[in-house]
Amino acid sequence: MFKLKGMLSLQSGDQTLGGADRIALLAKIGETGSITAAARAVGMSYKGAWDVIDAMNNLADQPLVVRVAGGKGGGGTRLTERGQQLIEAFAALEEVHRRFLAQFETLADASASDIRLLRSLMFRTSARNQFAGRVVTIHKGVVNDTVELALPGGEHVVATLTSESTQDLGLEVGSEAIALIKASSVLVGLPDEGLRLSARNQFPGNVTQVTLGPVNADVRIRLAGGSTMGAIITAESATALGLAEGTPVLAIVKASSVILGTSR
Repeated sequence: MFKLKGMLSLQSGDQTLGGADRIALLAKIGETGSITAAARAVGMSYKGAWDVIDAMNNLADQPLVVRVAGGKGGGGTRLTERGQQLIEAFAALEEVHRRFLAQFETLADASASDIRLLRSLMFRTSARNQFAGRVVTIHKGVVNDTVELALPGGEHVVATLTSESTQDLGLEVGSEAIALIKASSVLVGLPDEGLRLSARNQFPGNVTQVTLGPVNADVRIRLAGGSTMGAIITAESATALGLAEGTPVLAIVKASSVILGTSR
């Protein structure tokens, strides 16, 4: 049985925990054109808001928020047409939920792709990197399987998981799944034609931001396909690699460090 409440949000008393907060952030970005103002309006930190935006952009079939080049106003952020469409779809679903309508014809304004995307955006996890994709290959083993996901931007993510997990998740070629990668599991290297690594996942991209701390550095990488990957490395390593905005890098992830999830 289809339950609208489960798709719209997670509730704790009168407080909406999942789904609505992310849509509210999108709406505020559309109103203000500023990530700083939007984060403040919904009670998020600046860094937390960018984490949410990167996660949503990675999960969506098209970017929901884009950066605007600087000028007299110093640049900012802009909600895309797809982002506005998602806000409107969520509002339509909330209206249906409030009225407890039994007829699903009222959902005509929200396409099946909107509903699937909203469900993905409500998937909450501590892993910074979340990528929605489709299973293209499964190599069966006696104990472990290797599952390969194709992402919308063209990248492929390879994950190693137990055969039991493959079965429990109902994974098969064509299945939709989400790849979760902790930022601390992402290694950052400089491109080198002679570099040979055993890690199955090697994503070329460019650094978009480096935040140096006393011990660690938070590095954001724009992958070739347009998705964003976050990495936590030591500040010493970031300095030694000369990481700065625009630096070409490789984001490296072992297949055993990739967790797969489904929304079924």
